[in-house]
Amino acid sequence: MTVDTPHASVRQADPRADLQVVLDVLTDAFMNDPVVCWLFPDPGVRGLLQRHFYRPVLTRPAAEAYLAGGDEGAAIWVALPSGRTPYEEEPPDGSASVFGGSSARLSALGTALAARHPLGESHLYLPCMGVAGGRQGTGLGSAMLRHRLARADADGLPAYLEASTPRSRAFYQRHGFTDLGEPVRVADSPPLWPMWRPAHR
Repeated sequence: MTVDTPHASVRQADPRADLQVVLDVLTDAFMNDPVVCWLFPDPGVRGLLQRHFYRPVLTRPAAEAYLAGGDEGAAIWVALPSGRTPYEEEPPDGSASVFGGSSARLSALGTALAARHPLGESHLYLPCMGVAGGRQGTGLGSAMLRHRLARADADGLPAYLEASTPRSRAFYQRHGFTDLGEPVRVADSPPLWPMWRPAHR
């Protein structure tokens, strides 16, 4: 389904046909993100490792992916029942060898985020949403967010995410999210801000 917004059209991605498009958009969008740079410090392999990281998020059964504009924005949402976090699934076989020296950082950050993930009610989780570098600031992110949150509101579902920069935190605040406790840090990592948005009736 494609929905037109004042700034962009938003459509649900086909999990097979659009897989590479979603991975490419997210990889480009987060190439210079401070948390991604901390996880994957070598710029020569950062893009490859990002794709390995996003793929299992995108292909899990409860995931929904969306594309905006001319496929320049992408978002992945995961519907989680009460009592479940997105960190409980086993990592893919061979992931430690794929990520090499980043495996310890990925594991430590996942553990820290799992400890802060809300468990009290069913909700939507937004693990990643990004816009390709040349199109950032053009309204694609807002279009994707409004599109899925409107349905969440109709279903009475709150939403949760972790913002990785002060700029993205301010962006999500403008869309009704508020901080859920202090930022999460692991060792010398940049902060991640857990954020929560109740359903708007």
